[in-house]
Amino acid sequence: MRTKYLVTFMLVLALAFTEFAVLRRVDIRVAGSAGGPGGVAATETQIPAYDVTALKSPKGKYLGVTVTGGAEMERVRKFAGETGKTPNLVAIFESFDDKFAASEVRELHNYGALAVIRWEPYDVPLRDIAAGRHDAYVKEFAAAVRTLNLPIALTFAHEMNGHWYSWGTKKTTAAEYVAAWRHLHDIFTQQGATNVIWTWTPNVVNYLRKVSIRALYPGDAYVDWVGMDGYYTNRGPKTFQDLFVPTITQIRTFTRRPLLIVETGAEPSSRRPAQITDLLTNVARRRDFLGVAYFNINGSGKWNIDRDDAALRAFRRSAAKDTFGFDIRTVK
Repeated sequence: MRTKYLVTFMLVLALAFTEFAVLRRVDIRVAGSAGGPGGVAATETQIPAYDVTALKSPKGKYLGVTVTGGAEMERVRKFAGETGKTPNLVAIFESFDDKFAASEVRELHNYGALAVIRWEPYDVPLRDIAAGRHDAYVKEFAAAVRTLNLPIALTFAHEMNGHWYSWGTKKTTAAEYVAAWRHLHDIFTQQGATNVIWTWTPNVVNYLRKVSIRALYPGDAYVDWVGMDGYYTNRGPKTFQDLFVPTITQIRTFTRRPLLIVETGAEPSSRRPAQITDLLTNVARRRDFLGVAYFNINGSGKWNIDRDDAALRAFRRSAAKDTFGFDIRTVK
């Protein structure tokens, strides 16, 4: 009897080992296929990143605005009511140490507008960013962008050819700027955050003739849109031709990327209505321009047009063209 029980026990034990080995092989095979060479099994399938291809070159023009408070929807809606056109591009300013403004981006997307994140590295040396000293923060930010999985345009360290910001020409070399931009782009790519439209944005060159914007350009592999910031001031250029074309001419010596005026405004004067008409008319007619965003905030100048009836009428009349405005959610 003992021999019989012993043989039975050995058969059960052998079957148990065989089942374990088969299951173990299945586990290894699943882990390898899900996690790749690393052999780490994925617990869930990630949704593909939002495809921004159509938004990079839409059939219509972007007509945007910057208001106090970033994505303060009451102000955005007020501007829409005043100008007769729903903005589909709205700027949000974030410092380099801020968390990604996911809720604001979501709110804008639900409104039909693309958020333009103005990422500002105040008092953060760009050489440190390029060297990877802020990688933990950048990875967290990029991962949050990917997790939200909605489209954004991203401008980093805008107006870098000027001297008024801490990342400007007084404290940062062109090589440091380019290295920082490329490093950020690489991290976003590694994090799968391809739902970003990279928007390189210098200031117009009119007052900065000695600075080479070509040297500051990260390259077409790292840039989707070329933005520019420029304002109609009472002491400066009075027309689109004088304000923006010198910069466009320089840009076209090194890239054919589409153009976008990310910031502009006009100071109060009898010329302001005509300047707004000049601005919107030129953006509407030029095929190389994606659109324009009006800076409706008083800052370095009194750009706000909320109480300027003549300026609002000019804006409403010029923005009424079918060329301007579309819901980004419907673009395919």
